[in-house]
Amino acid sequence: MSLDLPELSDHLNSFTVIVSCTGSVATIKLPLLITQLLETFDNIKLKVVLTDKAKHFCPKTDLKNLPVDVYTDYEWDSWTTPDGNASLHDELAKKANMLLIAPLDANTLAKIANGLCDNLLTSIVRVWNFKNKIAICCPAMNTQMWVHPITDLHIKQVQSLGFVVIPPIAKKLMCGDVGVGAMAEPKDIVSVVKEYSQIERK
Repeated sequence: MSLDLPELSDHLNSFTVIVSCTGSVATIKLPLLITQLLETFDNIKLKVVLTDKAKHFCPKTDLKNLPVDVYTDYEWDSWTTPDGNASLHDELAKKANMLLIAPLDANTLAKIANGLCDNLLTSIVRVWNFKNKIAICCPAMNTQMWVHPITDLHIKQVQSLGFVVIPPIAKKLMCGDVGVGAMAEPKDIVSVVKEYSQIERK
């Protein structure tokens, strides 16, 4: 993917990543993913975005002992006047160096592929500067969802936007099925983040 990279002088002392989770059971791995990111980068700042469905698998209380900022879908709670508050999704997108969606469930994949922006995460994606910033997604879903023809169309669509897709892996899923659909292991996701962080900061 060819990028026209911006001046990053404002980010020389930190590397800010939006880590977002959606309504997949793989969201239970979020604390581990965060821990491994913090261990890998000395200067990383993490902004965690949880969709409503993601909170079912990882409530905010599960992250209370981790040095991260957590945001949910209720960004309008902080808005008071037209000239007094910027939109949260705009501010997060502007200040972040990278967007990581792990896991990306089938429903949110479909939303992004079709341009919907009905929550904080999809609004961030809708204003994301794909030309200058990296976005990575890690699909996770039931095997039959993954092999469904429409999923292939949606994956191609998000790739055309500029997403780097880390494909799911084969294992026994939480539903009991065995096949491809599980989110990539956190350590492998961190490796990809590290690789693309070096590209983004050149």
